[in-house]
Amino acid sequence: MKTRWRLPLTIPALLLAALVPTALAVVPAAPAEAATICNRYCDGRDPALSPSDRQPVSGTLYGRRFVVHVNDTDAMAWASVETGNPGDEVWLDRSFDGGRTWVDSRLGATAIPAGSRGWRTAMFNVDDWANQGVGALRACGKAGDRPEITCTPWTRSTWNAWDRRTAAATALMMRYDRGTGLFDGNGWWTGANALTALIENMRRSGMGSYSYAIANTYDKNVNSRQGQFRNEYLDDTGWWGLAWVAAYDMTGDGRYLNTARADADHMYNYWDTRCGGGVWWKTDRANKNAIENSLYIQLNAALSQRIPGDTVYRGRAQAAWTWFQSTGMLNGSNLVNDGIDLSTCRNNGDTTWTYNQGVLINALVQLNKVTGDANALATARRIGDALTTSTYLSPGGILREPNESNTCSGDGASFKGAAIRGLGALNTATGGAYNTYLRRNADTAYAADRDTLDAYGSHWAGPFVPTNHSCQHSALDLLNAAP
Repeated sequence: MKTRWRLPLTIPALLLAALVPTALAVVPAAPAEAATICNRYCDGRDPALSPSDRQPVSGTLYGRRFVVHVNDTDAMAWASVETGNPGDEVWLDRSFDGGRTWVDSRLGATAIPAGSRGWRTAMFNVDDWANQGVGALRACGKAGDRPEITCTPWTRSTWNAWDRRTAAATALMMRYDRGTGLFDGNGWWTGANALTALIENMRRSGMGSYSYAIANTYDKNVNSRQGQFRNEYLDDTGWWGLAWVAAYDMTGDGRYLNTARADADHMYNYWDTRCGGGVWWKTDRANKNAIENSLYIQLNAALSQRIPGDTVYRGRAQAAWTWFQSTGMLNGSNLVNDGIDLSTCRNNGDTTWTYNQGVLINALVQLNKVTGDANALATARRIGDALTTSTYLSPGGILREPNESNTCSGDGASFKGAAIRGLGALNTATGGAYNTYLRRNADTAYAADRDTLDAYGSHWAGPFVPTNHSCQHSALDLLNAAP
């Protein structure tokens, strides 16, 4: 395989604590007092004033029950301890990165008073709207006569999370680094896919709360690497070009379309006559593969749709599809192998990764839109049918990546998102031909591959495993595509 596999992210002990109710040996030292957050109301509001009381998570320790109560109307929450004794303690922790770290700890810390068996904290805001902080809360507590503490899983309100699509988008934004303008701090091409999924969610749901990420990502990164989101990997450049096409469609801001054109032109500079044509995978001109060429077709066809009177980008897309067909990378089973053997200029027989199917499907859908080529759409249908019926790529009817990671590590965690995004585009173009498949995958992932914050792991058929932005955007792409 010719993609870059990166070292897996270290899973900190704090993340493990975020996934399940946890008992610790000692109570941590109290941090500095947290800043008061004011949204609709300020932190510290009386729970008696809450118009609703949803209790999504709880935990127990020595017979005590610790509960998070959510006021979805005001996007606030409080904690309680039940079946306890005087002196038992309860408080809230608040995180703005999906429970990986938490600065705001021991919010509203209180203890059961004499003569009572239960008590509660004040209400605190889940999010920090003024500072674009996407939050989560959990309840923690301890028995008054023992040192151990327990914490519930993390949870949040339904603000910006009123259905499974918007909840998944909000969980993705818990991984957005406002400082770098990327996800999980430094995701590059995977960040382009995450941004694309987020923009599509805005289009589908009408939720514009996270539209700030478009300009922030652009402004923080447009001058990095080779500028205009170009770098030595031509597939990276293609992913970013498509993200900026989506951003242009969402905002109408011409700078995004100009950057997408610069990205397409950069890719064109690495099209040559070796093996009759094709874009190189990297500027070192060592490999020609399916992914960058499928992205090249899709990006050029997308640009041609948006540039009045264009013939240049349309011609490039058509030439690339003609060349692609000549290589045999689309095999006799209507699946796309990873690349070509430069000694023969033919299919190298390498793995049929899911994204190679979905990106070519999307490319052919866009090519059909700009040229009216019925064969392009018919070929996309054959690939879509092969993808959805393959026992290798869709065992039990659920999409699964070859060698799928148990930790959401490596580049492959993003592949299914690109695959299902392409299938979703084909589903729209064919009037719902893949509705059943998409709905089955979305329903299964929602039931078997989701935690209390609506974060998703790599296995849509389950079980849930620790996640990152790549697995999360892939699930968001799925929920965006599903009817």
